[in-house]
Amino acid sequence: MRPSAVRLLNILVPVKRTVDYAVKIRVNPDQKGVDLNVKHSMNPFDEIAVEEAVRLREKLKDEVKSIKVVTIGPPKAAETLRTALAMGADAGIHIEVPDSAPAPEPLGVAKALRAVIQREKDGVDLVIMGKQAIDDDAGQTGQMLAGLMDWAQATFASKVVVDPKAKEVQVTREIDGGLEELKCRLPLVVTTDLRLNEPRYASLPNIMKAKKKPIQKLTPAELEVDLAPILEKVKVSEPPKRVGGGKVENVDQLIAKLKEAGITSVKS
Repeated sequence: MRPSAVRLLNILVPVKRTVDYAVKIRVNPDQKGVDLNVKHSMNPFDEIAVEEAVRLREKLKDEVKSIKVVTIGPPKAAETLRTALAMGADAGIHIEVPDSAPAPEPLGVAKALRAVIQREKDGVDLVIMGKQAIDDDAGQTGQMLAGLMDWAQATFASKVVVDPKAKEVQVTREIDGGLEELKCRLPLVVTTDLRLNEPRYASLPNIMKAKKKPIQKLTPAELEVDLAPILEKVKVSEPPKRVGGGKVENVDQLIAKLKEAGITSVKS
């Protein structure tokens, strides 16, 4: 009897177009959001996820069959997909929404990702995604997707070791007390932490090659998902401006300043 062939890994990497991390955020006058007419780029945690998928292919060679990236966003979000393709992904999926559409919430995104996974003919074995997006800092999508799919999950990963033959993944994750090691069975959702890797810069030849890689366009209606927000954003405001400090000449002046600020000693 011939042994059955080892299943090749199909990796899916969700990415998000966000305001660039170096841009100074300005709140809109209506205090319902921030100014989006600024430079955008790929969410930094998602860059780490793309990099990790590409590194897995470089290490496992032909055992990784495909790396697909998926994004939800307006037409300009295709630029984010092209960046991921230039880094080494094979193909992209763009769930396109109008420019005027409100940003989808984590649950809506997780449901859309579930629909994408269910449509993949070759299946998906491993989802690698950023632990959070720097615009909403929700940090919920990966966990929700794992719950919807009834898959294992390993969050805040700082090291990922995949054994395709055993269909197992060793994940080192960062927790408050230090590091925790998990052994998970595929299929699996992994969310990436900052110390997992340092993303590469796409070379000019790879940027040119990325222009020829396929991007499939879908709509929320085709996936039968509703991306309308279910939460109401009440108010967005800037943090209070930092007040400048001052110097004092001696301890007596320091105590006087503390009293002026309403800080008094606590009696034991």
